[in-house]
Amino acid sequence: MAKLDILVYPDRRLRQVARPVTVFDAALKQLVDDMAETMYAAPGIGLAAVQVNVPKRVVVMDLSAERNALRVFVNPELSDAAGYAETQEGCLSVPGIFETVQRAATVTIHAQDVAGKAFTVAADEMLAVCIQHEIDHLNGKVFVDYLSRMKQERIAKKLRKEQAALSAA
Repeated sequence: MAKLDILVYPDRRLRQVARPVTVFDAALKQLVDDMAETMYAAPGIGLAAVQVNVPKRVVVMDLSAERNALRVFVNPELSDAAGYAETQEGCLSVPGIFETVQRAATVTIHAQDVAGKAFTVAADEMLAVCIQHEIDHLNGKVFVDYLSRMKQERIAKKLRKEQAALSAA
């Protein structure tokens, strides 16, 4: 396994729209393993392939306290969404920033596993929030897009400054 580099907002590559996965092979399994290692090391609870500059419709997440319940969603699509929930969100691509975002309270997701087998999940609470967040990434959207233009600019400026400081060190 290999730890991958996570793109940091406002990197333009985060705006890529991911392509559907059509080949379910060892390379896909390796990508999932590498994404899981990267997510756990970050540490995070979810990661979309777009965040590691791989424009494929692949998401990994683990919401367990023990960090031993990896979920993989290949080609995830929302089919139903209901209600509203406001939650504090953060993102591995927007490090150190947490803001309140409104999303659907419950969702139904159709996806495939790493072998290509289709499945459906009805989700609420944190799982619903997380899968919506990650599907946004697959569609070229970042959670800060839900914020005011002024907040987006402030966050982008702060993260550019931090990246410049890291590059200079």
